[in-house]
Amino acid sequence: MTNMVWKRNEVESPCIQICVVHPTERICTGCYRTIDEITRWSKMDSSERAEIMEALPARKPQLAKRRGGRSARLNKS
Repeated sequence: MTNMVWKRNEVESPCIQICVVHPTERICTGCYRTIDEITRWSKMDSSERAEIMEALPARKPQLAKRRGGRSARLNKS
């Protein structure tokens, strides 16, 4: 008897279990999806998921913009 694993042919979630929504950009800092995308993910078809997955890397720079923090404090004259 062999163990068969049930697999679905669909786009996997980009979730990395770092679920923090950026206060101004309104996207998750872990997976870069919007709250709406996260909420609807299980109801989306594969093509919609694939489109979102393709768009996620372009969202990363939106979160990299920092105006303060330790580096800014150290560089003050």
